[in-house]
Amino acid sequence: MTDSHGQPGAGAAAPAPTDTPVALPGRIATLDIVRGVAVMGILLMNIVSFAMPQAAYFNPAAYGGAQGLDLAAWGVMFVAIDGKMRGLFAMLFGASMLLVIERADARGENGARIHLLRMAWLLLLGLAHLYLVWPGDILAHYALVGLVAFLFRHQPTRGLVAIGLLCLLLGVVMAALLGTGALELHAAAFGPDGSDAARRAWQAYEEIYGIPDPAFIARDLAAHRGPLADLLVYRRLNEITPPLALLGVFGPETLGYMLLGMAGLRSGLLTGAWTPGRYGRWAAIGFAISLPPSLALAGAIVASGFDTRMVIMAAAVAAVAVHPIMTVAWAALIIRLTRRGGALVDRIAAAGRMALSNYLGTSLLCAALFYGFGLYGTFGRATLYLAVAAIWGMMLLWSRPWLDRFVFGPFEWLWRSLARGRIQPLVRKQAIAT
Repeated sequence: MTDSHGQPGAGAAAPAPTDTPVALPGRIATLDIVRGVAVMGILLMNIVSFAMPQAAYFNPAAYGGAQGLDLAAWGVMFVAIDGKMRGLFAMLFGASMLLVIERADARGENGARIHLLRMAWLLLLGLAHLYLVWPGDILAHYALVGLVAFLFRHQPTRGLVAIGLLCLLLGVVMAALLGTGALELHAAAFGPDGSDAARRAWQAYEEIYGIPDPAFIARDLAAHRGPLADLLVYRRLNEITPPLALLGVFGPETLGYMLLGMAGLRSGLLTGAWTPGRYGRWAAIGFAISLPPSLALAGAIVASGFDTRMVIMAAAVAAVAVHPIMTVAWAALIIRLTRRGGALVDRIAAAGRMALSNYLGTSLLCAALFYGFGLYGTFGRATLYLAVAAIWGMMLLWSRPWLDRFVFGPFEWLWRSLARGRIQPLVRKQAIAT
């Protein structure tokens, strides 16, 4: 997400790799394209959270079907999408954040002040989204991590990569601690000296990663199909993780991705400055390294009969170590495949320019569809991707015409106006006049 001026265009010149801050002219089309793919791709996983009980996100046996096309849909998402699009989104956030700061400094503005205001208002937008629309919000988390990432803005490319990889490694360690704690709790609950207290505590893991009991599913369905006020109370008690708690669990991983995104801006990876062959090699090597273990982990989950412990260790622990490799491979592949531009690429870039509006707009649309119309829990997993295709079509259809008339997407305009403390020009003719 970014709030900088300019026009998208697949043929925009790419800046040369550099370790020093530069005032880059116009927009960087590649950033918009990759961001567009990311905001569309992240819906592939989020749709399950919108439409089904939360355990279905990790465990297809919890709800939505674990056979045939439903199982195939889960497998493809687990191997190729889960965690990767979120990582790509975070990388683009870091790159755009650095770009906004450096361009503001180059114009003689206070880049630090603008950044802090942007993060403060993004935090408020994210909190409203979290508590009023959908408990899967990522914006408040990005705002908090973005405050930390700001401290590394003067690091050279190699420093950003090194610190970013250390943060990702710390994220793997924290995931391993989560997994170890889960296994220890299971042993305390169901071992020879198992206690009722431990068994009750284990139910929290079943409700997130396992197969919840029918009574829990019934309560969840009733809450999501009932009055909005009752749903908000249910979420506050059962589903919402406060941003500071989320920061403690996923903060290092998210920071690592943001720093890699900043390095990707500086090195040319995310700006299209590399040769086609180099992008192709990075994509091929990345997928060659990350696909086999991802397939093996998916197979282990299925072979276990979707046992909760295996789901935790494979999806929430081991896969975390694989995600960064495939995330970078996705970035390289997207850039390699879209270098020639075209009508579809231009529309994807427009969706990326309006990533904040498309992200929040998707939440509002899905909330209306699944909660307002009572469709929550009525679709199988594979069928949900018909809704995804329809929403993608809406993103591609509305983003380009909107930007032909307006400078920013609606939420980008609101965010920019709040961060600058004054109403920003929105209509293109007005913007040119000012």
